[in-house]
Amino acid sequence: MVQKIIRDTLFLSQRSEDATEADRPLISDLKDTLQANSKTCVGMAANMIGLKKRMIVVDLGIMPMILINPKIIQKSGSYEAEEGCLSLVGVRKTTRYREITVEYLDEHFQRQRQKFSGFIAQNIQHQCDHLEGKII
Repeated sequence: MVQKIIRDTLFLSQRSEDATEADRPLISDLKDTLQANSKTCVGMAANMIGLKKRMIVVDLGIMPMILINPKIIQKSGSYEAEEGCLSLVGVRKTTRYREITVEYLDEHFQRQRQKFSGFIAQNIQHQCDHLEGKII
């Protein structure tokens, strides 16, 4: 179900808690809301639709990818980036990494470990910041 986008910075600045299998319905809400906002959004975290759970979705171009309880365990190649956010107005500067390795659960709650680079890595870092309550 398409959910309303949260723009309350007090809410968005709070850390999210681990997602569990009981949070499975959130997967389709994240995918549906991302698709409904696809012209202006390439990823989102669960807190952006009102739930402080550690779950994100990123647009891979051909399909959305769900990462549950993602943890960036390696990063390399820092650079300065400018990013916008569906929950915020304007563009802000931030530091990102060209390559990251992430441990996460997939949408079937199976443990995964994967390397990402380029724009997808940047997108995942942005969404993981949301989970930590970091507002760029």
